[in-house]
Amino acid sequence: MTAPHPVHATGVPVLTLGETLLVSLQGELHDGMAEQLQQDISHRIADSGANGVIIDISGVEVVDSFLGRNLAEIAASASLLAARTVVAGMQPAVAITLVELGLTLPGLTTALDVDRALELLTRRSTPSASDGREKGT
Repeated sequence: MTAPHPVHATGVPVLTLGETLLVSLQGELHDGMAEQLQQDISHRIADSGANGVIIDISGVEVVDSFLGRNLAEIAASASLLAARTVVAGMQPAVAITLVELGLTLPGLTTALDVDRALELLTRRSTPSASDGREKGT
């Protein structure tokens, strides 16, 4: 059987969609699970060569500073492994909480939903028609 292969160490599936990993968080993610998820994602990027990670948090209603920092750390680890991270589906209450906590989540791009996140990653990984050099004389 081929991909997608979920990771079971955290109970949070990490699915492979082409060159992108998709993680869907539902409900509360306990501290130990969040740390294990960070390790699982890093290993999956290294093993699969994925160039993007989408973390769908549409099922998360409450976020604390630990989870916010963990998302930023996932993005930092992914970046070191040459993958970009997009957080999709953030609820308004979660966004307000992150602002109130003063968390900026460096390294993360956000998208309204998974489709838009996938589009963002696809658009950024596709070479543009112009590579910055003038054609010429």
